[in-house]
Amino acid sequence: MVYYFTSNVVAPPVILFMGIDKYENEDLIKWGWPEDVWFHVDKVSSAHVYLRLNKGQTLDDVPTAVIEDAAQLVKANSINGNKMNDVDVVYTMWNNLKKTDGMEVGQVGFFKDKEVCSKYINLKFI
Repeated sequence: MVYYFTSNVVAPPVILFMGIDKYENEDLIKWGWPEDVWFHVDKVSSAHVYLRLNKGQTLDDVPTAVIEDAAQLVKANSINGNKMNDVDVVYTMWNNLKKTDGMEVGQVGFFKDKEVCSKYINLKFI
């Protein structure tokens, strides 16, 4: 069961989708849309979080507050990441995710590394 969260940091609110384990993450990888932005804690196991953009919207249109909200969610749902004060969160468009046969369940790579954004986040839970 994929979880849905409403982020009220912008108006109108946006919906964030999250896989709670590697199998749900795998489903999200498989069934993502080209309008989806994927978020993950860098170099640490975490939930996959997706933001679905509106038609015509680009990654550059995503407000910083929404990126930070998605980052909070991946950090909070990372066994090791949630114990760390500072994490890097990576995000990219869903169609930049690369899945090969040899990868573990829920694991992804990227077609183009230069299209992966990184945000250093000092996250304090509210």
